Amino acid sequence: MIHERSIADLIAARAAGELSAEAVVDAYLARIDRHGDTLNALITRTPEAARARAAEIDGALAGALAGLPIIHKDIFCTQGVKTSCGSRMLDNFVAPYDATVVERLTTAGAVTLAKANMDEFAMGSSNENSFYGAVKNPWNTDYVPGGSSGGSAAAVAAGLAPAATGTDTGGSIRQPAALSGVTGIKPTYGRVSRYGMIAFASSLDQGGCFARSAEDCAHVLAAMAGFDGRDSTSVEADVPDYAGQLTGDITGLTIGLPREYFAEGLEAGSREAVMAAIDEMKALGANVVEIDMPHTDLAVSTYYVIAPAEASSNLARFDGVRYGYRCADPVDLDDLYNRSRAEGFGPEVQRRIMIGAYVLSAGYYDAYYLKAQKTRRLIAGDFHAAFDQVDLIAAPVTQAPAFPIGEKADDPVAMYLNDVYTLPASLAGVPGMSVPAGFVDGLPVGLQLIAPWFEEGRLLNAGHAYQQATSWHTRRPPGFE
Repeated sequence: MIHERSIADLIAARAAGELSAEAVVDAYLARIDRHGDTLNALITRTPEAARARAAEIDGALAGALAGLPIIHKDIFCTQGVKTSCGSRMLDNFVAPYDATVVERLTTAGAVTLAKANMDEFAMGSSNENSFYGAVKNPWNTDYVPGGSSGGSAAAVAAGLAPAATGTDTGGSIRQPAALSGVTGIKPTYGRVSRYGMIAFASSLDQGGCFARSAEDCAHVLAAMAGFDGRDSTSVEADVPDYAGQLTGDITGLTIGLPREYFAEGLEAGSREAVMAAIDEMKALGANVVEIDMPHTDLAVSTYYVIAPAEASSNLARFDGVRYGYRCADPVDLDDLYNRSRAEGFGPEVQRRIMIGAYVLSAGYYDAYYLKAQKTRRLIAGDFHAAFDQVDLIAAPVTQAPAFPIGEKADDPVAMYLNDVYTLPASLAGVPGMSVPAGFVDGLPVGLQLIAPWFEEGRLLNAGHAYQQATSWHTRRPPGFE
């Protein structure tokens, strides 16, 4: 069946004339019609535009991803399509242009099927903070898929598309990839353009992708990545042929296990699955050593000062005046501002704006924000020191598998701790990836791999080698085969 084929297979079949773009797109649109409402993974569907685009591609084969269906996280501006960022604030916003990520994937021949549900303004770890309701995990629809890119992860896991885009600020690609049983990669900060990607925390936000395997991610990331003069944080560096670097050989690769990531808090089932995955990589020829990353325990507090501070600044533009939600019948300008923001933003976004405004305020800037930036430098230093000793770092993605919807909704601190293993890499700007590594009580567990800056090829090859030797990434959730 078409939805069971890898991206490499679909590309090859399309190039050989064995499959038309229209046939592939129609197959995935049929799956969206069948399963889309079950998971609440999608906000906006674009079937007519997708079929028209597929017909164009069939008329003139072009692009490395010609005819490949894709779903975009609803944080990426998509011309002529609602781009809501999961928020009431932007429920009526139709983007007048394409984000660079959307533009590049479209140029490569990808066909947009839909926009994925997400935590509002990418703030969340469970995809319960969306204005459009919680996304459900296809492995158990009573459980969360992870967040904030939960809609993208759930869609790929359920076979609604072979690939989806996402963003990772503190773990929002790797964490839902782990909880939903798919592969997800966050590249180096600056590798993928942020132009047209609605900002949460500008020094942390980074676009990436989800797919079934590391090999599939390699094809999509190669089309997304590259310098963009419209993004001041974009890095001018050549993009390798990631798929061409997938030798599957990791003989002699040195992998570091940070002691701090395997300490108290990691549940036994997840630890067992991750260690089994590491043993498999040892069997493939990798060397494994323990390393120290002494500032890991500061990552959560550091992130939850820096990210809200940047969010409070970025979200100041949503004031009910220029675009987005506006309250009804304001009595004056102050009322317009106050009610538009209070009614347009959800509780988690309001919480983070208030925290951010506080840590940036006079008298507290030095005590909180400046100190957090200094601590961030120490965390980055841990990675510099680690990569002087090892080629890759392996670690858990989460402390435990997915949890029931609503279980942590009233405990923000417990929710924030879900990202304890993903935050350090985000603060340092290094690339990280989650690959499926087993199950605990029927729910997926991910293995996190972290590489030095701009070594996404090394990361993808290690994941590919592991996936050549295992079958976790080929499993399908019951009912979504």
